Amino acid sequence: MADLSVITPIEYLKGVGPQKADVLKKELQIFTIGNLLEHYPFRYVDRTKFHKLREIHPDMVGAQILGRLTALQEVGEKRARRLVGQFRDDTGSIELVWFQSITWLQKSLKVGAAYICYGKPTEFNGQVSITHPEMELYTAQEKKIGNLTMQPVYSSTEKLKKFNLDSKGIQKLQQAALEIVFRGLQETMPGYLLEKHRLMSYPQALLAIHFPQQVDDLNAAIRRLKFEELFFIQLRLLRNKQLNTQKYRGHRFDQVGEKFNTFFNERLPFPLTNAQKRVVKEIRLDTNTGAQMNRLVQGDVGSGKTVVALMAMLLAIDNGYQACMMAPTEILAQQHYAGLSSLLGDDLCSIKLLTGSTPAKERRRIHQDLEDGSLDILIGTHALIEDKVKFKNIGFVVIDEQHRFGVEQRAKLWRKNSIPPHMLVMTATPIPRTLAMTMYGDLDISVIDELPAGRKPIKTVHFFENQRLRVFGFMRDEIAKGRQVYVVYPLIKESEKLDLIFLEAGLENLQREFPLPTYKISIVHGKMPVRDKDFEMQRFVKGETQIMVATTVIEVGVNVPNASVMIIENSERFGLSQLHQLRGRVGRGAEQSYCILMSGNKLSKEGRKRLETMVRTSDGFEIAEVDLQLRGPGDISGTQQSGIIEMKIANLASDKAILTEARASVIEIFQTDPTLSQAENNLLVSYLAQRGPNISWDKIS
Repeated sequence: MADLSVITPIEYLKGVGPQKADVLKKELQIFTIGNLLEHYPFRYVDRTKFHKLREIHPDMVGAQILGRLTALQEVGEKRARRLVGQFRDDTGSIELVWFQSITWLQKSLKVGAAYICYGKPTEFNGQVSITHPEMELYTAQEKKIGNLTMQPVYSSTEKLKKFNLDSKGIQKLQQAALEIVFRGLQETMPGYLLEKHRLMSYPQALLAIHFPQQVDDLNAAIRRLKFEELFFIQLRLLRNKQLNTQKYRGHRFDQVGEKFNTFFNERLPFPLTNAQKRVVKEIRLDTNTGAQMNRLVQGDVGSGKTVVALMAMLLAIDNGYQACMMAPTEILAQQHYAGLSSLLGDDLCSIKLLTGSTPAKERRRIHQDLEDGSLDILIGTHALIEDKVKFKNIGFVVIDEQHRFGVEQRAKLWRKNSIPPHMLVMTATPIPRTLAMTMYGDLDISVIDELPAGRKPIKTVHFFENQRLRVFGFMRDEIAKGRQVYVVYPLIKESEKLDLIFLEAGLENLQREFPLPTYKISIVHGKMPVRDKDFEMQRFVKGETQIMVATTVIEVGVNVPNASVMIIENSERFGLSQLHQLRGRVGRGAEQSYCILMSGNKLSKEGRKRLETMVRTSDGFEIAEVDLQLRGPGDISGTQQSGIIEMKIANLASDKAILTEARASVIEIFQTDPTLSQAENNLLVSYLAQRGPNISWDKIS
């Protein structure tokens, strides 16, 4: 949008003014004419087709009928007051009903006149009718906008509607805006890209998206605008990555030394999988280039990410640097510390734990050891980013479950050395490929897509509420074998809005079925003091209790190999990624493990799809793809905290092919013209100068 008129404040558009401008800014973040033109329709009503009344049925999304209004009558009183019309064509008649604007409609509707009637057919008492239809006088000689076209539908709000800015009101503003700017609109993408990808011009796409005359034009406009949006996101991300590589030199790890080799040859408790070997090799190559590494490692729970991270930290230590690992919770930090300490033994290198609970005396000793270089590896929580935590020579940083940290928190670790340390961020939440290309497009991504040999797949089953006695019996059988059971609830206390079995009521039920002294139960939820929570966790870890009743606080950070059963109450209320994370709490030992998904007897279509997916597959990446389709990118665990771009028209769940095409195109451009100095790329340079490349997660997110 090179034309200056697109940056004109919205209040100066004909038909807006100060009051409407104010509500447009607050409700839709529309500040300029350009913002308005990028407020695209979210669906279209096909007004090119007419139905006969005999074809009308209540399952239709909408129906357009050409007929005559034969009668109009006001019936009922007060709240029951309504306007009822009879509408007829040559195949029959139907009742039209209005509950609002009755006086105005009585004056404006003409009995006996021909109308185009459009609305959603509904059924009441066996009769099909249309409530609040749109009525347009039919004139055979002329075709008006909104009649015989693909009619756009724009998102609006109740506040906007009070200012007559419903979908039709917004469409009128779009028409006024295009009349002003259309002639001055300039192309935003180089001509060779339009030709190569067979894209409609920008001005024509903008006209067709708001006022489509036929379906083919509309589809071409949508594809053009989606491609452009995804292309420029990738251009910014990959340009950012290119600049970071040039700007930030990194520590060079050119030695594979004694500590790494000793661990690999003597201390590894099991052989690395091929996927683990591949990722270790990628890290070794990255850290030997002289540029700072920014790599995301993703893999399912139990895939061995922590061992890979430890080997990378040993590589740093062999080259004379310190390393640290930051986890989002004390429980997870303690778990990492215990696991890594047992793998390292007492003599390979020094390792300490720093959390909010670390006593002051121990904290001072850790600070001293860090600064004099005698401490090799520090594991901790947010405590690591405090200003008083100073390293002698930090060279490698691992961030676990990175989506739980804000960008600024991660950046504080990044600044702990004059030369930024290499960054390895890990997540056990599998990220769909499309989301990874957008959220982490400026990072290198490694995937550990193999589980260690000997792991038995977790058996997942779905039971309805009326099958609960069977579940209790199964729990008793597993406990009798010496196993332990998790029971997870979505809420702590009863919610008036959600009909859920909440933790407190569930606990009472379990205490009746599993009474003392035969059975002992631990309780953990997010509202408990940290000390109480840790105490209850430890009782379960030590095997002093057989059942752990919890909320989703145990989603990350509990490792109890003896726990073989995960029961998730009201599982239909959880997102797929969360269900998958919870399931990963079991299956950590040699015994067969089970995940039981409990639900109410009535399931929504989405709820059924989620549970069917969980039962069918344990592939985290397949689950993440389904979750993206069901919930959209903004809702998937942690993505909003990571600064995901709010897109105007593209959809990461459905536009994978366009995204892949756009990213490949950007990569090819940088391969042939790394500095974008060729004249044919002047438009791309202009775009980056105006809107890039500062994406909020630019360095390590």
